[in-house]
Order: sequence, then structure tokens, then C-alpha cells
Amino acid sequence: MKTGIHPQYYDECQVTCACGHTFVTGSTVPKIKVEICAACHPFFTGQAKFVDSEGRIERFERKRKAAAALRQKKKKVFKKKADKKKKKADKKK
Repeated sequence: MKTGIHPQYYDECQVTCACGHTFVTGSTVPKIKVEICAACHPFFTGQAKFVDSEGRIERFERKRKAAAALRQKKKKVFKKKADKKKKKADKKK
């Protein structure tokens, strides 16, 4: 290995979280400050709040029903137009 190209490694790197929790690890930096850690992150503390209140299946079913309703509406509109054309053609005869 080449000498002098590797950064200095600190065995006692102090990691400090915004919540006040600290722990020691190894790093190339002597001190690290983080905004969130395992002690205060909602996923690890069990206080996670899920924003998705509607499941994927329910959401899919709702979209499918809306699409079916739109298709029915379009069918009615096209049928009315076809009926008008048919009446016009019958009057010309």
C-alpha cells in the first residue's frame, strides 16, 4: 500500500444526536453531529405514524369503480349521439 494517501482513522469517534444521545464508533472524523438517531427516530422507538390510511387494494378498487362509471357515462353519451344520427338518417329517407 502507498503511504500517506489514507485518511487518519479514529477508533473513538464521538457521535452526538440533536436529541442528546451520544455513542462512540470508528470513523475518519473525530466528532460527528447528526439530526436523528436510533434513539429518537420514530421507526425505532415504535411511535411511527403511518400516513397511508387507505390501503393499496382499497385505492385500486376505488379507481377501478371510478373508471367503470366513466366508461358507462361515455357509453350513454355515444349512444345518444348515435341515436340522433340514426333519427336524422331516418328523416332523410
